[in-house]
Amino acid sequence: MGWFQNKGGKAILSFARSSCYFLTSESVTEGHADKICDQISDAVLDEYIRHDPEARVACETAITRGMVMVMGEVTAVRATSNGAGVETCHVDIERVVRGVLCDIGYTDATRFFDGRMCGVLVMLKPQDGEIAQGVGTYDISTRGHMTTEKLNSLGAGDQGMMVGFACNETAELMPLPISLAHALCRRLSQVRREGVLDFLYPDGKAQVTVEYAHGHPVRVAKVLIAAQHNLTVIHQLSSGKPFMKDEAQEAIITEVVCKAIPEDLLTPGKPLKMNDHTWALGDTQISINTSGSFNAGGPEVDAGLTGRKIIVDTYGGMARHGGGAFSGKDPTKVDRSASYAARYVAKNIVAAGLADRCEILISYAIGVSEPFSISIETFGTGRIPDERIAEIVREHFDLRPGAIIRDFDLWRPIYRQTAAYGHFGRPDLNLPWEQIDKASVLATSAGLA
Repeated sequence: MGWFQNKGGKAILSFARSSCYFLTSESVTEGHADKICDQISDAVLDEYIRHDPEARVACETAITRGMVMVMGEVTAVRATSNGAGVETCHVDIERVVRGVLCDIGYTDATRFFDGRMCGVLVMLKPQDGEIAQGVGTYDISTRGHMTTEKLNSLGAGDQGMMVGFACNETAELMPLPISLAHALCRRLSQVRREGVLDFLYPDGKAQVTVEYAHGHPVRVAKVLIAAQHNLTVIHQLSSGKPFMKDEAQEAIITEVVCKAIPEDLLTPGKPLKMNDHTWALGDTQISINTSGSFNAGGPEVDAGLTGRKIIVDTYGGMARHGGGAFSGKDPTKVDRSASYAARYVAKNIVAAGLADRCEILISYAIGVSEPFSISIETFGTGRIPDERIAEIVREHFDLRPGAIIRDFDLWRPIYRQTAAYGHFGRPDLNLPWEQIDKASVLATSAGLA
């Protein structure tokens, strides 16, 4: 992997010209402190949308030992009971917060955080009027319906650059390293919840290093697991340093690593112990809890914030990122909705065979509906020039915020489910931006059908 100049003289990142390179991505479980905050912020968003589909929500969450703080800006209204006017929607934020924490598994102090007993501080205020006037407000009778007036006048909720990416490394057209990292973390959660590995607690992380040859993944080189656990699996070394017992580490390899990573990417057999925390499975190195025991975790040891896992949420570092987080933001915020649209465009481009890899960058200005700019990069894998692909995108995709909300039906409470294990490449969820329903028309426009 390296940089080279394309025909226009622009330096771009090449995924195909180096003979061998490694790419690493990480994911975290839903019990990670930052991910707890993402889930709470999106659960609050969903609850407001249930009351007012067009609620303006920018919800941030912070968590630390024994305390959760929910803050931000919310404007949500509904018709009065007599239909003569409107009133502010009220949501029981404390109930939402405690529900998320208990769903994750933080139900008693033995797991270092009790969602039933922690403090909950709510500091929400209305959306600023100057921002609201740029986005638009509408008659209560049309709330939740994308009228022609809204479609034409709904401006972006902020400025910014949004990035979409797709590649043909996996069936869901995602980079392999982040797909495997998510799979490992989902499996960590599954075996904990189902009692398969009853020594696990909610906090955890996974990191995967994939070796590439000439732009294609060839093997999983390294797997790193950090798994919070109870006291029953701690072994005291002669040096005095506590580590997870060998049998617990082997159980994680058997029940998590070998079941989350496809067989063709791992060498079958019994793992060979290399040191206190590292094992060899064929030519794959697997390390578990490399710092020693991992008993205390979650908000007890790490303060969490909404929006601190934006690379986990997207493409694992294989693509650029505009910098804006997703969780807690209603769909008028293009940080979220336009990033979803950008993924949709890139995925359909790759599904159509226009390129093996595609990155699209879309920029907006607050209060303006039309994108400021659209650019395409296919890293030398395009079947037609990138400039022609950009023209086809403009012909077939309406990237105004109102059109994105309309086409994806985003005025629905669908967001909490995206707040852990990635917003993209989710075959377990029926997400509208993951559909490839425009692939055939793109192929036809490109002359490839």
